[in-house]
Amino acid sequence: MAKSKSILIQLECTVCKSKNYTTSKNPTENKEKLEMSKFCKKCRKHTPHKEVKISKAKK
Repeated sequence: MAKSKSILIQLECTVCKSKNYTTSKNPTENKEKLEMSKFCKKCRKHTPHKEVKISKAKK
């Protein structure tokens, strides 16, 4: 079975820096960072959200 090339990313609010959404993307198809307008629960309005990498938890 083939391995998926998609990676998990988080979308971070550019206003308050809270990480509200998790999604996946294929980096071979989309080279640039993802940016979209989403609803921020902390700001309570639609704001631009940018892609950030998911940090791994330390054991």
